[in-house]
Amino acid sequence: MGDITISSAVRTNLLTLQNTAQLMAQTQNRLATGLKVSSALDNPQSYFTAAGLSSRATDMSALLDSMSLGVQTLRAADEGIKSIQKLVDQAKSVANQALQSKATATTLNSTVSAANLSGGTAATRTYSIQIGTAAAQDVVIPTGAGSNFATGASAAAAVKAGIDALNIDGLTVTVSGAGLSFALASGEDITIAGAAATTLGINGAATNGETLAEAKAGYSTDYNNLLAQIDQLSLDTSFNGINLLAGNNLSVMFNESSTSKLDIEGVTFNASGIGLTDTDFSDIDAEVTKLNAATATLRKQSSTFGANLSVVQSRQDFTKNMIDVLEAGAGNLTLADTNVEAANLLALQTRQSLASTSLSLANQSEQSVLALLR
Repeated sequence: MGDITISSAVRTNLLTLQNTAQLMAQTQNRLATGLKVSSALDNPQSYFTAAGLSSRATDMSALLDSMSLGVQTLRAADEGIKSIQKLVDQAKSVANQALQSKATATTLNSTVSAANLSGGTAATRTYSIQIGTAAAQDVVIPTGAGSNFATGASAAAAVKAGIDALNIDGLTVTVSGAGLSFALASGEDITIAGAAATTLGINGAATNGETLAEAKAGYSTDYNNLLAQIDQLSLDTSFNGINLLAGNNLSVMFNESSTSKLDIEGVTFNASGIGLTDTDFSDIDAEVTKLNAATATLRKQSSTFGANLSVVQSRQDFTKNMIDVLEAGAGNLTLADTNVEAANLLALQTRQSLASTSLSLANQSEQSVLALLR
């Protein structure tokens, strides 16, 4: 190519066309990629600065995922506390029902079959009455004048008199002719036994009552079942392997270097963890006090988790905004303005057309010489 000589005008136009073609290629590349800086060769400072901003945005995106998991873990714990509170409220309702429970009286009805006991021995004139598991007490039918009970009514009256003399708390004996009715308000069992009881026909046992302890026992079963449900629920309040109600701790990172974070301490919120244990309701007032304390504990911890959730959500919003800022900054350094580049391409196309025309005109002088030679 060095041996070929072209005129100055042609060379100038040729260089112009080459430069225009190079600029067109660059502009077309920017339009195709959307980038004005696609490599370090285009603009090293902008390229590496944008790369750093993009890298930090990527790191913060990973932190954003971690924060999102932290938010859901806290929400799971909050839902668990709400459900446990409902179970505690149900347990409180059961305790209040137990507080209002009453014993059902034990009743025993007998009809005395009188017999002449005037000649009987001491054994045949003695019987016993036992209340619940207490020691049996002896009742002796009197002997002597006027103690020959020829009728059931007189024998029934003697039985009542003997039992009344023992002053058994809550026991009422009613006589109606030869009939006897026993009613024990405490609901404990009544057992009447002995030779005289057999002779008179009043021996037997009544277990049809319900003591106050027995009445409470049904409620205590329901209560203890609710505590078991609290234990199960606290174990089920887990998200992504972390259970803040089972003693697990949670750390939420807020920056890439892990120097900014929030440590959330877990709690043990099974039944015993909130101060509740199985009971037989022997002291219902004490259980109600425990339930009120459990409610206060749940509410306090719910407030703590709520404050933590608010912090994490605030940092989550901040991180989202920071990612937008970083990506926008990187884009400002590397992204091409397609409107400008399109206008540039149009201008370059016009310049190319003009340069081609100019080159053609510059060659006309040499073509004139060629015409003379012909």
